[in-house]
Amino acid sequence: MSHDHTAWRNLAPYCSRAAGWLPLLVAALILAANNVLPAADDVQVKPGDRVVFLGDSITQQGAGPEGYVTLVRQALSGPEGVPDVEVIGAGISGNRVPNLLDRLERDVLAQKPSLVVVYIGINDVWHSLSGRGTPKDEYEAGLRKLVAAVQQSGARVLMCTPSVIGEKTDGSNRLDMMLDEYAQVSRKVAADSGAGLLDLRHEFLGFLTQQNPNQEERGHLTTDGVHLNKAGNRFVADQVLRVLRPVAADRSDGSRLLRHVVLFKFQDNVSEPQVQEVVDAFRTLPQKIDVIHEFEWGTDISTEQRAEGFTHCFLVTFRSAEDRDAYLPHPMHQQFVALAKPRLEKVLVVDYWTRR
Repeated sequence: MSHDHTAWRNLAPYCSRAAGWLPLLVAALILAANNVLPAADDVQVKPGDRVVFLGDSITQQGAGPEGYVTLVRQALSGPEGVPDVEVIGAGISGNRVPNLLDRLERDVLAQKPSLVVVYIGINDVWHSLSGRGTPKDEYEAGLRKLVAAVQQSGARVLMCTPSVIGEKTDGSNRLDMMLDEYAQVSRKVAADSGAGLLDLRHEFLGFLTQQNPNQEERGHLTTDGVHLNKAGNRFVADQVLRVLRPVAADRSDGSRLLRHVVLFKFQDNVSEPQVQEVVDAFRTLPQKIDVIHEFEWGTDISTEQRAEGFTHCFLVTFRSAEDRDAYLPHPMHQQFVALAKPRLEKVLVVDYWTRR
Protein backbone atom coordinates (compact mmCIF):
# COMPACT_ATOMS: atom_id res chain seq x y z
CA MET A 1 0.00 0.00 0.00
CA SER A 2 1.30 3.41 -0.93
CA HIS A 3 -0.46 5.57 1.66
CA ASP A 4 0.73 6.04 5.21
CA HIS A 5 -1.80 4.91 7.83
CA THR A 6 0.23 6.61 10.54
CA ALA A 7 -2.60 6.52 13.02
CA TRP A 8 -2.37 2.71 13.25
CA ARG A 9 1.36 2.43 13.60
CA ASN A 10 3.13 1.65 16.83
CA LEU A 11 6.64 3.10 16.91
CA ALA A 12 7.52 1.73 20.35
CA PRO A 13 9.32 -1.41 19.07
CA TYR A 14 11.50 0.78 16.86
CA CYS A 15 12.35 3.20 19.64
CA SER A 16 13.51 0.32 21.85
CA ARG A 17 16.24 -0.69 19.40
CA ALA A 18 19.91 -0.01 20.07
CA ALA A 19 20.91 3.64 20.39
CA GLY A 20 22.72 3.45 17.06
CA TRP A 21 19.38 3.07 15.32
CA LEU A 22 17.99 6.36 16.66
CA PRO A 23 19.64 8.68 14.08
CA LEU A 24 18.08 6.67 11.26
CA LEU A 25 14.67 6.84 12.92
CA VAL A 26 14.94 10.60 13.40
CA ALA A 27 16.07 11.04 9.80
CA ALA A 28 13.18 8.91 8.54
CA LEU A 29 10.66 10.95 10.53
CA ILE A 30 12.12 14.21 9.19
CA LEU A 31 11.92 12.87 5.65
CA ALA A 32 8.32 11.78 6.18
CA ALA A 33 7.48 15.32 7.19
CA ASN A 34 9.39 17.02 4.38
CA ASN A 35 9.23 14.62 1.46
CA VAL A 36 6.49 16.34 -0.50
CA LEU A 37 6.28 15.49 -4.18
CA PRO A 38 5.65 18.18 -6.74
CA ALA A 39 2.14 18.54 -8.08
CA ALA A 40 0.86 15.44 -9.87
CA ASP A 41 0.95 17.21 -13.24
CA ASP A 42 4.73 17.52 -12.90
CA VAL A 43 5.20 13.74 -13.14
CA GLN A 44 1.93 12.53 -14.63
CA VAL A 45 2.23 10.21 -17.61
CA LYS A 46 -0.04 11.26 -20.47
CA PRO A 47 -1.21 9.39 -23.57
CA GLY A 48 1.55 9.24 -26.16
CA ASP A 49 4.37 9.89 -23.69
CA ARG A 50 7.78 8.26 -24.06
CA VAL A 51 9.40 7.43 -20.70
CA VAL A 52 13.13 6.64 -20.48
CA PHE A 53 14.58 5.01 -17.36
CA LEU A 54 18.22 6.11 -17.02
CA GLY A 55 20.54 4.41 -14.57
CA ASP A 56 23.07 1.70 -13.76
CA SER A 57 22.90 -2.11 -13.47
CA ILE A 58 19.76 -1.92 -11.32
CA THR A 59 17.96 -0.30 -14.24
CA GLN A 60 19.70 -2.51 -16.79
CA GLN A 61 18.43 -5.60 -14.95
CA GLY A 62 15.12 -3.79 -14.45
CA ALA A 63 14.52 -4.05 -18.20
CA GLY A 64 14.59 -7.86 -17.93
CA PRO A 65 11.48 -10.10 -17.91
CA GLU A 66 10.66 -9.54 -14.21
CA GLY A 67 12.44 -6.23 -13.76
CA TYR A 68 10.92 -3.04 -12.47
CA VAL A 69 11.09 -1.23 -15.83
CA THR A 70 9.22 -4.10 -17.48
CA LEU A 71 6.63 -4.14 -14.70
CA VAL A 72 6.06 -0.41 -15.12
CA ARG A 73 5.70 -0.89 -18.88
CA GLN A 74 3.15 -3.66 -18.37
CA ALA A 75 1.14 -1.59 -15.92
CA LEU A 76 1.12 1.53 -18.08
CA SER A 77 0.08 -0.43 -21.17
CA GLY A 78 -2.56 -2.51 -19.36
CA PRO A 79 -6.33 -1.94 -19.32
CA GLU A 80 -6.03 0.48 -16.39
CA GLY A 81 -2.99 2.23 -17.85
CA VAL A 82 -2.37 5.17 -20.15
CA PRO A 83 -2.86 4.82 -23.93
CA ASP A 84 0.12 4.77 -26.29
CA VAL A 85 2.83 5.17 -23.66
CA GLU A 86 6.30 3.89 -24.59
CA VAL A 87 8.72 2.81 -21.84
CA ILE A 88 12.46 2.49 -22.61
CA GLY A 89 15.20 1.12 -20.36
CA ALA A 90 18.58 2.85 -20.56
CA GLY A 91 20.61 1.33 -17.75
CA ILE A 92 24.25 0.24 -18.02
CA SER A 93 26.11 -1.73 -15.36
CA GLY A 94 28.71 0.19 -13.38
CA ASN A 95 27.45 3.61 -14.40
CA ARG A 96 27.92 6.64 -12.21
CA VAL A 97 26.69 10.20 -12.80
CA PRO A 98 29.64 11.06 -15.09
CA ASN A 99 28.80 8.05 -17.27
CA LEU A 100 25.20 9.18 -17.59
CA LEU A 101 26.37 12.58 -18.77
CA ASP A 102 28.65 11.00 -21.36
CA ARG A 103 25.84 9.03 -22.96
CA LEU A 104 22.89 11.33 -22.30
CA GLU A 105 22.54 12.55 -25.88
CA ARG A 106 22.91 9.11 -27.49
CA ASP A 107 20.84 6.98 -25.11
CA VAL A 108 18.25 9.44 -23.84
CA LEU A 109 17.78 12.73 -25.69
CA ALA A 110 17.95 11.04 -29.09
CA GLN A 111 14.89 9.02 -28.03
CA LYS A 112 12.84 12.27 -27.78
CA PRO A 113 11.52 11.43 -24.30
CA SER A 114 8.63 13.15 -22.57
CA LEU A 115 9.83 12.01 -19.14
CA VAL A 116 13.20 10.74 -17.90
CA VAL A 117 13.38 8.73 -14.68
CA VAL A 118 16.91 9.01 -13.22
CA TYR A 119 17.83 6.24 -10.75
CA ILE A 120 21.53 6.72 -9.96
CA GLY A 121 23.95 7.14 -7.05
CA ILE A 122 24.67 3.61 -5.86
CA ASN A 123 27.93 3.23 -7.80
CA ASP A 124 28.95 6.81 -7.06
CA VAL A 125 29.02 5.75 -3.42
CA TRP A 126 29.81 2.01 -3.65
CA HIS A 127 32.82 2.42 -5.92
CA SER A 128 34.43 4.71 -3.35
CA LEU A 129 35.60 1.50 -1.67
CA SER A 130 37.92 0.95 -4.63
CA GLY A 131 38.82 4.61 -5.16
CA ARG A 132 36.52 4.95 -8.20
CA GLY A 133 33.56 6.71 -6.62
CA THR A 134 32.28 10.18 -7.44
CA PRO A 135 33.17 13.01 -5.03
CA LYS A 136 30.04 14.56 -3.59
CA ASP A 137 30.57 17.97 -5.19
CA GLU A 138 31.04 16.32 -8.60
CA TYR A 139 28.00 14.17 -7.99
CA GLU A 140 25.87 17.23 -7.31
CA ALA A 141 27.28 19.23 -10.22
CA GLY A 142 26.77 16.30 -12.57
CA LEU A 143 23.18 15.75 -11.48
CA ARG A 144 22.40 19.44 -11.97
CA LYS A 145 23.90 19.40 -15.45
CA LEU A 146 22.00 16.21 -16.30
CA VAL A 147 18.64 17.53 -15.12
CA ALA A 148 19.15 20.86 -16.87
CA ALA A 149 19.96 19.17 -20.19
CA VAL A 150 16.88 16.96 -20.01
CA GLN A 151 14.63 19.86 -19.08
CA GLN A 152 16.06 22.03 -21.84
CA SER A 153 15.09 19.31 -24.31
CA GLY A 154 11.48 19.75 -23.21
CA ALA A 155 11.26 16.56 -21.14
CA ARG A 156 10.34 16.28 -17.48
CA VAL A 157 12.57 14.60 -14.89
CA LEU A 158 11.71 12.24 -12.05
CA MET A 159 14.72 11.99 -9.72
CA CYS A 160 15.12 8.82 -7.63
CA THR A 161 17.37 8.82 -4.59
CA PRO A 162 19.86 5.92 -4.36
CA SER A 163 18.30 3.08 -2.40
CA VAL A 164 20.51 0.77 -0.30
CA ILE A 165 23.96 -0.77 -0.09
CA GLY A 166 23.07 -3.41 2.46
CA GLU A 167 19.59 -4.01 3.90
CA LYS A 168 20.28 -3.53 7.60
CA THR A 169 18.51 -0.55 9.17
CA ASP A 170 20.53 -0.21 12.39
CA GLY A 171 23.16 2.01 10.76
CA SER A 172 25.73 -0.77 10.48
CA ASN A 173 25.94 -1.02 6.68
CA ARG A 174 29.41 0.22 5.87
CA LEU A 175 28.32 3.02 3.53
CA ASP A 176 25.09 4.13 5.23
CA MET A 177 26.30 7.59 6.21
CA MET A 178 27.76 8.35 2.80
CA LEU A 179 24.71 7.01 1.02
CA ASP A 180 22.45 9.22 3.15
CA GLU A 181 24.55 12.25 2.18
CA TYR A 182 24.30 11.48 -1.53
CA ALA A 183 20.56 10.81 -1.24
CA GLN A 184 20.18 14.23 0.34
CA VAL A 185 22.05 15.75 -2.62
CA SER A 186 19.56 14.09 -4.99
CA ARG A 187 16.67 15.51 -2.98
CA LYS A 188 18.19 18.98 -3.08
CA VAL A 189 18.82 18.87 -6.83
CA ALA A 190 15.22 17.76 -7.42
CA ALA A 191 13.86 20.56 -5.23
CA ASP A 192 16.07 23.25 -6.74
CA SER A 193 15.38 22.22 -10.34
CA GLY A 194 11.66 21.58 -10.03
CA ALA A 195 12.11 17.93 -10.94
CA GLY A 196 9.84 15.28 -9.48
CA LEU A 197 11.22 13.26 -6.58
CA LEU A 198 10.85 9.58 -5.77
CA ASP A 199 12.67 9.05 -2.48
CA LEU A 200 13.60 5.39 -2.82
CA ARG A 201 16.10 5.67 0.04
CA HIS A 202 13.29 6.68 2.35
CA GLU A 203 10.90 4.04 0.99
CA PHE A 204 13.45 1.20 1.24
CA LEU A 205 14.34 2.08 4.83
CA GLY A 206 10.68 2.27 5.80
CA PHE A 207 9.95 -1.15 4.33
CA LEU A 208 13.07 -2.82 5.71
CA THR A 209 12.55 -1.39 9.19
CA GLN A 210 9.36 -3.42 9.39
CA GLN A 211 10.32 -6.46 7.34
CA ASN A 212 13.95 -7.05 8.38
CA PRO A 213 13.91 -7.27 12.20
CA ASN A 214 16.89 -9.67 12.20
CA GLN A 215 19.08 -7.11 10.44
CA GLU A 216 19.97 -9.34 7.51
CA GLU A 217 22.25 -7.80 4.92
CA ARG A 218 20.34 -9.08 1.89
CA GLY A 219 17.39 -11.16 0.77
CA HIS A 220 14.32 -9.02 1.39
CA LEU A 221 14.53 -6.62 -1.57
CA THR A 222 17.98 -7.41 -2.96
CA THR A 223 20.11 -10.38 -3.93
CA ASP A 224 23.37 -8.89 -2.68
CA GLY A 225 22.43 -5.78 -0.70
CA VAL A 226 22.22 -3.69 -3.90
CA HIS A 227 20.69 -5.45 -6.92
CA LEU A 228 16.97 -6.09 -6.80
CA ASN A 229 15.44 -9.53 -6.39
CA LYS A 230 11.93 -10.28 -7.61
CA ALA A 231 10.30 -8.66 -4.58
CA GLY A 232 12.59 -5.65 -4.91
CA ASN A 233 11.70 -5.14 -8.55
CA ARG A 234 8.02 -5.32 -7.65
CA PHE A 235 8.59 -2.86 -4.80
CA VAL A 236 10.39 -0.32 -6.99
CA ALA A 237 7.80 -0.69 -9.76
CA ASP A 238 5.04 0.00 -7.24
CA GLN A 239 6.83 3.11 -5.99
CA VAL A 240 7.38 4.39 -9.53
CA LEU A 241 3.76 3.77 -10.49
CA ARG A 242 2.58 5.54 -7.36
CA VAL A 243 4.26 8.68 -8.66
CA LEU A 244 3.80 8.28 -12.40
CA ARG A 245 0.11 7.40 -12.34
CA PRO A 246 -1.62 9.60 -9.77
CA VAL A 247 -4.19 10.99 -12.18
CA ALA A 248 -4.50 7.99 -14.47
CA ALA A 249 -5.00 5.64 -11.53
CA ASP A 250 -7.12 7.88 -9.33
CA ARG A 251 -9.44 9.70 -11.71
CA SER A 252 -12.96 8.31 -11.48
CA ASP A 253 -15.31 8.37 -14.45
CA GLY A 254 -18.18 7.05 -12.33
CA SER A 255 -17.57 3.44 -13.32
CA ARG A 256 -14.72 2.81 -10.87
CA LEU A 257 -14.78 2.85 -7.10
CA LEU A 258 -12.05 2.64 -4.48
CA ARG A 259 -12.68 0.07 -1.73
CA HIS A 260 -11.00 0.63 1.64
CA VAL A 261 -11.14 -2.61 3.65
CA VAL A 262 -10.44 -2.48 7.40
CA LEU A 263 -10.20 -5.59 9.63
CA PHE A 264 -10.12 -5.39 13.44
CA LYS A 265 -8.76 -7.87 15.96
CA PHE A 266 -9.74 -6.67 19.42
CA GLN A 267 -7.67 -7.19 22.55
CA ASP A 268 -8.83 -10.07 24.74
CA ASN A 269 -9.63 -7.80 27.68
CA VAL A 270 -11.98 -5.55 25.70
CA SER A 271 -15.60 -6.01 26.75
CA GLU A 272 -18.53 -6.48 24.40
CA PRO A 273 -19.90 -2.99 25.21
CA GLN A 274 -16.50 -1.51 24.36
CA VAL A 275 -16.43 -3.42 21.08
CA GLN A 276 -19.92 -2.21 20.26
CA GLU A 277 -18.90 1.36 21.04
CA VAL A 278 -16.16 1.12 18.40
CA VAL A 279 -18.55 -0.41 15.87
CA ASP A 280 -21.18 2.27 16.50
CA ALA A 281 -18.56 5.01 16.15
CA PHE A 282 -17.38 3.60 12.83
CA ARG A 283 -20.96 3.29 11.57
CA THR A 284 -21.60 7.00 12.18
CA LEU A 285 -18.65 8.20 10.10
CA PRO A 286 -20.59 8.30 6.78
CA GLN A 287 -22.91 10.87 8.38
CA LYS A 288 -19.95 12.94 9.49
CA ILE A 289 -17.57 12.65 6.52
CA ASP A 290 -19.16 13.44 3.18
CA VAL A 291 -16.43 11.89 0.99
CA ILE A 292 -17.55 8.40 2.09
CA HIS A 293 -19.60 7.06 -0.81
CA GLU A 294 -20.74 3.74 0.67
CA PHE A 295 -20.23 1.88 3.93
CA GLU A 296 -20.93 -1.61 5.19
CA TRP A 297 -19.63 -3.87 7.90
CA GLY A 298 -19.98 -7.34 9.36
CA THR A 299 -18.50 -9.89 11.74
CA ASP A 300 -16.70 -13.05 10.70
CA ILE A 301 -18.92 -16.12 10.13
CA SER A 302 -16.45 -18.15 8.06
CA THR A 303 -16.28 -21.90 8.68
CA GLU A 304 -12.68 -22.14 7.39
CA GLN A 305 -11.06 -21.11 10.68
CA ARG A 306 -8.57 -18.79 8.92
CA ALA A 307 -9.54 -15.40 10.32
CA GLU A 308 -6.44 -15.25 12.56
CA GLY A 309 -8.46 -13.56 15.29
CA PHE A 310 -9.88 -10.78 13.11
CA THR A 311 -13.57 -10.56 13.93
CA HIS A 312 -14.87 -7.33 12.40
CA CYS A 313 -14.67 -6.22 8.77
CA PHE A 314 -15.55 -2.73 7.53
CA LEU A 315 -15.82 -1.75 3.86
CA VAL A 316 -15.56 1.99 3.16
CA THR A 317 -16.04 2.99 -0.49
CA PHE A 318 -14.80 6.19 -2.14
CA ARG A 319 -15.36 7.64 -5.60
CA SER A 320 -11.67 8.59 -5.96
CA ALA A 321 -8.30 8.33 -4.28
CA GLU A 322 -8.54 12.03 -3.49
CA ASP A 323 -11.65 11.31 -1.42
CA ARG A 324 -9.85 8.49 0.39
CA ASP A 325 -6.89 10.77 1.06
CA ALA A 326 -9.21 13.43 2.46
CA TYR A 327 -10.89 10.85 4.71
CA LEU A 328 -7.75 9.54 6.41
CA PRO A 329 -6.69 12.80 8.16
CA HIS A 330 -10.27 14.06 8.61
CA PRO A 331 -10.80 15.21 12.23
CA MET A 332 -13.82 12.91 12.70
CA HIS A 333 -11.83 9.91 11.42
CA GLN A 334 -8.94 10.79 13.70
CA GLN A 335 -11.35 11.07 16.63
CA PHE A 336 -12.58 7.56 15.84
CA VAL A 337 -8.98 6.29 15.61
CA ALA A 338 -8.27 7.70 19.08
CA LEU A 339 -11.26 5.75 20.44
CA ALA A 340 -10.53 2.45 18.67
CA LYS A 341 -6.75 2.16 18.75
CA PRO A 342 -6.29 1.40 22.49
CA ARG A 343 -8.78 -1.48 22.20
CA LEU A 344 -7.24 -3.15 19.17
CA GLU A 345 -4.57 -5.82 19.02
CA LYS A 346 -4.18 -5.71 15.25
CA VAL A 347 -5.53 -3.76 12.28
CA LEU A 348 -5.35 -4.85 8.65
CA VAL A 349 -6.04 -2.34 5.85
CA VAL A 350 -6.32 -3.14 2.13
CA ASP A 351 -7.35 -0.75 -0.66
CA TYR A 352 -8.30 -1.78 -4.17
CA TRP A 353 -10.05 -0.46 -7.27
CA THR A 354 -13.22 -2.07 -8.59
CA ARG A 355 -15.85 -1.40 -11.21
CA ARG A 356 -19.52 -0.98 -10.54
